[in-house]
Amino acid sequence: MGSLRRVRVVFLMILAAASAANAADWPQFRGPSRDGTSPETGLLKQWPQEGPKELWSVDGLGVGYASVSVAGGLIYTTGLIDGQGYLFAFDLQGKPKFKVAYGPEWTKGGNYPSARTTPTLDGDRLYLMSGQGRIACYKAATGEPVWHVDALDKFKGQNITWGIAESPLIDGEKVLCTPGGPDATVVALNKMTGETIWTSKGLSENSAYCSPMLIERGPNRLILTLVQKSLVGIDANTGKVYWTVPHKVSYDIQAVSPAYKDGLIYITNGYGHGSKGFQLSPDGTSIEPKWSEKSLDVHHGGVVLVGGNIHGAANNGTWTCLDLATGKVQFTDKLVGKGSVIYVDGMLYGYGEKGQVGLIGIKPNGYELAGSFKVTKGSKEHWAHPAVSDGRLYIRHGEVLMCYDIKAP
Repeated sequence: MGSLRRVRVVFLMILAAASAANAADWPQFRGPSRDGTSPETGLLKQWPQEGPKELWSVDGLGVGYASVSVAGGLIYTTGLIDGQGYLFAFDLQGKPKFKVAYGPEWTKGGNYPSARTTPTLDGDRLYLMSGQGRIACYKAATGEPVWHVDALDKFKGQNITWGIAESPLIDGEKVLCTPGGPDATVVALNKMTGETIWTSKGLSENSAYCSPMLIERGPNRLILTLVQKSLVGIDANTGKVYWTVPHKVSYDIQAVSPAYKDGLIYITNGYGHGSKGFQLSPDGTSIEPKWSEKSLDVHHGGVVLVGGNIHGAANNGTWTCLDLATGKVQFTDKLVGKGSVIYVDGMLYGYGEKGQVGLIGIKPNGYELAGSFKVTKGSKEHWAHPAVSDGRLYIRHGEVLMCYDIKAP
């Protein structure tokens, strides 16, 4: 091989390695760590006036507020068609790979019938939980069913006003969900078989539209989640309930997963309930209130923690930066209005409920809108959270999924 050719081959290998290092999968609801963030880099810091280039879109997903998961070269989401829930998979060019029915979905009257669960990828399997409480496992490459459990029936839970809206959490050999049964508000199933490993004995509250998260504190690993009337901390290994904090809110909507950093827990609720901060003990087995404030009342669009600050959109559409340690409001702006938020490569991505998508920079004293566009495809509510993987932004609006190129040149 000539020297020039060798140089070219090495250069191309370096480019390929750098590209791979910049990309990251988005394998579950709200990203790799379930906190709305991703380590991906190499993305645009400013969008063209018309917004980033749309690479493709797919129609026919049915009714759904589910986001997407992206891993192993495939994109997954769920939708409701004629009363049935369907699991969809597409390749990275938007071509369909499979469509599998997973059972009856949430269809109750005017209470927003839809699919809400974002599939959770783990190795060669994926997991979902329907609005009717069915938790199911499938082979990720083919959609072949592996097992399912009708969790509301098995654990004697009652469904909630707007139906279960949860994306399962994987922890080692366990898949965790919230059927809300007696002594079984939260349960751990064997992810390979669906057999019960533990239930949260002593805790008998209903589910509350919240997807649980996992943290480590001292020697312990805890499941943090919000249930019908409480914030709870549960031992991830045994199901022991370490603590519950009473937290009653309007309509029992506890739809935003807690945020966590260095012993500080943050929660927020809509309808004027605002935000609260809590301090965990060094081993995580006890908790005490730290602060509360009323302005950042996030309904179901999630929040992100960047450095020591919380970012999210309040019920009135005001985007707010809040200090995690004190609850003090740092600054506010209107931006894209009430909606959902993620954070990737130093920028916020906001998806407003009126269909406006924005790329948002965080400055020392305020936000800066670095590009925006309007979603015109799809129908019904703009409630699905955005996702980013391998230089692509995914936006779901009802029956349509859109993919945009946001990779920097």
